Amino acid sequence: MMDRFEAMRTLVAAVDGGSLSAASRSLNIPLPTVSRRVSDLESFLGSQLVVRTSRKLLLTEAGTAYVASARRVLEELSEAERAASGEYRAPRGELLVTAPIAFGALNVAPIVHDFLGAYPEVTVRLVLSDSNIDLVETHVDVAVRIGRLPDSSLVARKVGEIRWVVCASPDYLERRGEPKAPAALANHDCIAFEGLQRYREWPFVDGNAQQQVTINPRFSVNTADGVVGGAVAGVGIARVLSYQAAASVRAGSLVPLLVDRAPPPMPVHLVHAPHQQQPLKLRAFLDFVAPRLQQRLQEIARDVEGAGQGTSTTP
Repeated sequence: MMDRFEAMRTLVAAVDGGSLSAASRSLNIPLPTVSRRVSDLESFLGSQLVVRTSRKLLLTEAGTAYVASARRVLEELSEAERAASGEYRAPRGELLVTAPIAFGALNVAPIVHDFLGAYPEVTVRLVLSDSNIDLVETHVDVAVRIGRLPDSSLVARKVGEIRWVVCASPDYLERRGEPKAPAALANHDCIAFEGLQRYREWPFVDGNAQQQVTINPRFSVNTADGVVGGAVAGVGIARVLSYQAAASVRAGSLVPLLVDRAPPPMPVHLVHAPHQQQPLKLRAFLDFVAPRLQQRLQEIARDVEGAGQGTSTTP
């Protein structure tokens, strides 16, 4: 007799992996068993769910609808199993967390290290990526997102803000003087954060109006570390995110400029899918990370904005 839950798991694994062979490997079961389970499911439903080609597996229209429903059923079953096993009484299990590469390495990973020390029965898989990963499709538990969020069913908790910072070394400012207004940057050596494609328009605000200033780079590099390093070395004026400049500003090797002409800050959120019954491991992670990340962002803002209070923007 066919086990429908096992057949569903097998079909979803085949779709996620792109082939029956991939499902065989991920589930560690023989390929003929995978093929039989999918065929038995199609016979039971009286409908073709997949089209097998030489390279990959394609879903039919009926298969697309069925797989979406199967995912929901399997997720609800998994939630029920975790509740029955006691996961909801003590934080336990694995969390998949994503964050932007540089921000995650500097600000999220250290907090995760502390979280693991506080919750020994929870494991965390931290994926650092600048791509906007689909949380539901990839089964991500929590994502750290920078910038405005699109409308969605996801649950978001704001933990702070970051902003773009224009800065230069004290040595450069002593040699070349301080730009008193954004337009003055045209007469300064600047450092562009760019790769093969050029990006030489820096945005500013003038009251309620937006202003774009075209810079003339003396140096261009495609990593934030490279931009900060060039600025600290006195090559020119750079524009980086506040958390990228914070350590150098704190050390006195970079000075923020034109602070009151900077564009509005970008929000930082912790984002996750809604749950009828939130797993305790997720609740513990959010309650642990949110206040600590908020504190880090507040400290970054104080360091960067406080250091720039003395800069003048009068022409």
